[in-house]
Amino acid sequence: MAVVGSGPAGMYVTGFLLRQRPGAVAVDVYERLPTPWGLVRFGVAPDHQNIKAVARAFERVARLAGFRFLGNVEVGRDVALSELLDVYDAVVVATGAPVDRELGIPGEDLPGSLGAGAFVSWYNGHPDYRDLPVDLSCERAVVVGNGNVAADVARILLSPPDLLARTDIADHALETLRTSRVREVVIVGRRGPAEASFTNPELRELGAIPGCAVVVDPRELELEPASRSALARADDPTRRRNLETFSEFARRQGGHAERRLRFLFRRSPLRIVGDRRVAAVEVVRNTLVEDGGRVVALATERTESIACGLVVRAVGFRSEPLPELPFDAKRGIVPNDRGRVLDPASRAPLPGLYVAGWAKRGPTGVIGTNKQDAAETAAAVLEDLARQAPAESQAPADPVRSADRHRDPLDELGLRDRVVLIDYSGWLRIDAAERERGRAQGRPRVKFSDRRDLLRQALAGVEHHPVAQGHERR
Repeated sequence: MAVVGSGPAGMYVTGFLLRQRPGAVAVDVYERLPTPWGLVRFGVAPDHQNIKAVARAFERVARLAGFRFLGNVEVGRDVALSELLDVYDAVVVATGAPVDRELGIPGEDLPGSLGAGAFVSWYNGHPDYRDLPVDLSCERAVVVGNGNVAADVARILLSPPDLLARTDIADHALETLRTSRVREVVIVGRRGPAEASFTNPELRELGAIPGCAVVVDPRELELEPASRSALARADDPTRRRNLETFSEFARRQGGHAERRLRFLFRRSPLRIVGDRRVAAVEVVRNTLVEDGGRVVALATERTESIACGLVVRAVGFRSEPLPELPFDAKRGIVPNDRGRVLDPASRAPLPGLYVAGWAKRGPTGVIGTNKQDAAETAAAVLEDLARQAPAESQAPADPVRSADRHRDPLDELGLRDRVVLIDYSGWLRIDAAERERGRAQGRPRVKFSDRRDLLRQALAGVEHHPVAQGHERR
């Protein structure tokens, strides 16, 4: 079987497949980067090393019989999805939702306007975002969004660089943050404090940034009838704890802290203003009403302008269509039934093709949410393969229908001649080198963020390899 994507969804699916049919299943995990773990490596904030520890579970999967990592291979470019379907018994797509949603307002493309996903990838050392133009020469930044990604962005912008220097933050990001002039971050949400989607530990963490005062106007915390009604019906302990935390912030005295974090609710961006770069963001004040059991924001005629030099939108992510893979552009997912990819016209399952993770259900939940989702997809794969097996009297002990169990799909694809394949041993060489660099500085690791450096490190010691010798080759 092939799994496309080595992030949490892909690795959970792989683990379920290998453990459910030990010795009877082999899984090739394709990854477009030379490094595995996806969101764990490039999405989790560098000061959240405890969350990154989930990679240990994926390392255990990688040690299972039948696992193979195929890094530096982009499905849809280096190899077609249809080619994979020709040589594997099943293909599971777990490519996530890597693109920042846009606000859809004028000025969004100005220098100084960034997506949170791009910014997070930049400070986490993602090779595609190493050269993202991040200018922190302004004194105020605005973060649009009321979720954990917005909290991460604000915390990184306001944390003392010496504190971040103990983490695995990318060196280029740390250097830029050391010269940052940002002294205030304003988090803007379109609804109220009761609708904010922070988890409470993330929210409380914002109140513990050294040298940073949290500012909340008590008037911002007054709830409309719609919010009070929804809160009573839902009986959501997280939202109630968040309101208590906001109230605690409002009781604090800001004093003369070096940096400030300010929360503004019931405001939606109208336009980003600036000549050659961001100078301000204009927002409209909202009123909250109930509509079909939901609390929705309705724009009023009241507007205001927030001067700033950086706007980071943290309003969610979306998946990108993969060539040859059905895609529901309206919902931003691959059309599926419990993981089975559906033909858009007939709504019938496409044989051998499956989906997991954010590409399957949309960008919701935390890393662990992918586990149950992956179990459902893996069960669908194994059910279908068992159903396709020959009659019981003629069937082998496992469900795989391939005639030759010793064939290698890579040989049939000729993939070794197309790209520089990075196997799991190559990743372990990268991992060891990054950890060694980190030990010298008292850090968990110092990442390589240039693809060429990653390839050279992965192939270090591989005799006569052109990349190991410093020659260019994808």
